[in-house]
This record gives sequence, structure tokens and C-alpha cells, in this order.
Amino acid sequence: YVASHKKYISQMDGLGRSMPITFGAFFLGAMSIIGLPPLGGFISKWYLVIGAVEADHLPILLVLLTSSLLNAAYFLPIVYRAFFAPPPADAPTGIKEAPLFCLVPLVVTALCSLTLFFYPTIFLRLAQAAVLP
Repeated sequence: YVASHKKYISQMDGLGRSMPITFGAFFLGAMSIIGLPPLGGFISKWYLVIGAVEADHLPILLVLLTSSLLNAAYFLPIVYRAFFAPPPADAPTGIKEAPLFCLVPLVVTALCSLTLFFYPTIFLRLAQAAVLP
């Protein structure tokens, strides 16, 4: 099991060079899930942390911080292997970027995550309208 698992992981090495748009969007999504600026995930985690502190729910704060660390622990190695690890010698040739039909949703989602960092009130107003009578 371990040998076959390592084989599949190593096949991802260097794919960021042959599929830069796909892995660039993955990188932005991963950074947003981790909660790093300048992405929308930072704003949402920021408000969750502020709410946990103001409500004096420190265990929830610990859960939020732990989840960010765990997300970093399993997303950053993928990004590293895709962009910085050399492709294996037996890597298949001819790997190219996904078709435009697949790339457009990836890019739109990544750009929305970036936009939400600078304009977070879009969804805050929607949430307030849903909660407040």
C-alpha cells in the first residue's frame, strides 16, 4: 500500500509547470482555506476568531487555529510538489492544461476568493438581511 501510495503522489511532482492555471487556482483556493490574506478565507476566519474571542469561547478559537494549521499541513505539500519538485523520470509526457470549459470555473472561483478579501461586505450584507428582521 505504501509503495503504491508514494507512486501516485510522485506523479504529481512538476504538474504545476505543465498545468499552471489549474494549479494556480488550486494554490489560491488552498491559501483561502488556510486563511491567509489576501483571500476571502482570511476575512471569514478573522470574523470567526473575533466572534469566538468576544463570546469568550476560547475552545472554538483553538479549533479554528488547529484547523488552519492542519489545512496548511496537507495543502502546502501539494503546492510544493506541483511547482517545485522535479517531475519523475517515468512521468507521462504530453500532459497539458485542462480545456477552457474546465478552466473558466476554476479561475472565476479563484478570482472571487481574491475579490472577497477586498469587498467582504457583499456577503455580510446578505447574511445580515437573512438574520435581521
